[in-house]
Amino acid sequence: MKRPTVVATSVLSLLGLALVAPSPALAHDGHALTAQAASLRTAGPALPSVTSDNVKLIAGIPETAAISMEFARTGPFAYVSSTDTISVLDLTDPKDPVLRGSLVNALFENESMTYGERVIDGTLTRFVIGAIDLLQAAPSDPTHVNLSSGPEVIIVDVTDPDAPFIRSRTPQKPAAGAATTSTHTVQCVDQADCRYAYTAGTGSLFSILDLTDLDAPKQLKTIPSPASGPGKDGFARGAGHYWDFDTAGLGWHTGSGGAAAFDVSDPVNPRIVAATNPLGRGKPINDFILHNSMRPNAGAFKAGAAPALANGNVLLVTEEDYADEGDELECSKAGSFQTWYVPDLDGAAYRAKNKDGKTQDVGTIASLDQVTPAADFGGGGDLPLTTFCSAHRFDVHQGGFVALGSDGAGLRILDVRDPREIKQFASPMGVATQVWDAYWVPVRDSKGVAVPGQKTSIVYTADAVRGIEVYEVTLPEAVTP
Repeated sequence: MKRPTVVATSVLSLLGLALVAPSPALAHDGHALTAQAASLRTAGPALPSVTSDNVKLIAGIPETAAISMEFARTGPFAYVSSTDTISVLDLTDPKDPVLRGSLVNALFENESMTYGERVIDGTLTRFVIGAIDLLQAAPSDPTHVNLSSGPEVIIVDVTDPDAPFIRSRTPQKPAAGAATTSTHTVQCVDQADCRYAYTAGTGSLFSILDLTDLDAPKQLKTIPSPASGPGKDGFARGAGHYWDFDTAGLGWHTGSGGAAAFDVSDPVNPRIVAATNPLGRGKPINDFILHNSMRPNAGAFKAGAAPALANGNVLLVTEEDYADEGDELECSKAGSFQTWYVPDLDGAAYRAKNKDGKTQDVGTIASLDQVTPAADFGGGGDLPLTTFCSAHRFDVHQGGFVALGSDGAGLRILDVRDPREIKQFASPMGVATQVWDAYWVPVRDSKGVAVPGQKTSIVYTADAVRGIEVYEVTLPEAVTP
């Protein structure tokens, strides 16, 4: 399927500036990755794949140089962010995605685009948040351009899947309401009624964004977090990276300072309840940054129970590390996929040790296992053509299988049913690839609403070289919905 090829010259020229501009101290400096992806894409569209026999490539949109993607909670849609567009895909048949509308929009980096929705005046409004690191410009909004003007987000209304448009944006510094911490990623606290969102954060802080008026989003305040505090082996100032909100009402913050959990039942006043132990912010577990996390089956948490996904006490984490010290081009030294044990969620006990909200190394969440799939398991291409093979963004299937984007090592399907012994289950990989994100397609109920924690056996990848690709994984019969 073809996508529109009309891209405004002015936007592309701004995009070029973004790719050569010096990078601030952010969690993911994507310049090297993006430049390499562009050079590989010019080699031609026919890029071969090497796959294990339990997974097959069934569809793709190669024209889309994808950075991130997000499924709608309601309706058969997905939203793709690339360096030059935000696009809407119709997934009525998830095995055959169809492009609907596209917004020409130069944006870097929007590494983890978030989706939110609200009922406003009786009408469901769908939107995505574009998180700006270095640059944003769109020909449809020429009076607002961000060229390293500081943290900012745009609200893109996608209610009409054929006509996405920039609805609003946060103020730029030094105006009141401007974001004051990193907007490398931004996540809605409650996707079903998104009124507040949290930023990646920097300097032991993160920002709470007020989206109650979608036409005038603004920073409400900042909150301390040890996760966005300094790492032992990098980010001396501290850099947060991502938020994941589990089904039990906790928000999990990851960054150079490890991982931390917050009670977000009052999203304007989150309270920290737990964090990783000293291993969370230094070698050999965190050589650069803890990138993102998920806690499956969170509602079944049992304090003190043996670590098991069924007990809701396992935190899945990726460590991103691809160019920190220069040796990460060797896959064995690149960022890893990890499992962590959450023994308790005793907020009062934890806060007694972390009274200022920034104190590090006093948590009880402990490492269980870590792997670097290309080096530890092989499969696909063991020596990626793109040289980068750090673990990146992932999604988890309720049967205990992780779909992991591993940059140049492609898509990896990992078996985490025993969190103390991570195994590789499947290894589809393009010979030239850069899989930044991987997502299991959600199971939907009779009204088209995604069922929390329930996934199909279809995986989408956001690949900066190959575009959007769709895989079908043959999972064990016992875990296939």
